[in-house]
Amino acid sequence: MHFCYYGTESAAVWWNDSYTIPAAKHSVSLTDDHPLERIQKMASANAVVIFSISTCCMCHAVKRLFSGMGVSPTVHEIDQDPTRQADLETALLRLLGGGSSPVPAVFIGGKLVGSMDSVMASHISGTLVPLLKQAGALWL
Repeated sequence: MHFCYYGTESAAVWWNDSYTIPAAKHSVSLTDDHPLERIQKMASANAVVIFSISTCCMCHAVKRLFSGMGVSPTVHEIDQDPTRQADLETALLRLLGGGSSPVPAVFIGGKLVGSMDSVMASHISGTLVPLLKQAGALWL
């Protein structure tokens, strides 16, 4: 897999078609051990994937939202793997645009939806259910 960064600390461009950045400053080839590669593989393995920390109240809220909709997301509690937690948090922060928290990070159909605010905005605007249907996570 070939991976492009735009700058050193900004969001990465990869399998998610919604990310478009005009020109990359440099590129990096990734290995299976790279945190972004691991995230991509985990996010693509199931219809709905949530990267979470077990004690995070916003993570709990987003998991409850999906559960209440009849969706069973795959949840990766990154604090359960202390040897990789820091790397995964850094990679998720980059993907989410460098906000204050790397979790929850929600992927639907292998594509990054975003954190709690993005998921709730999609839910309120009515665009979340079609995303879930398209990914095969919801059959209404």
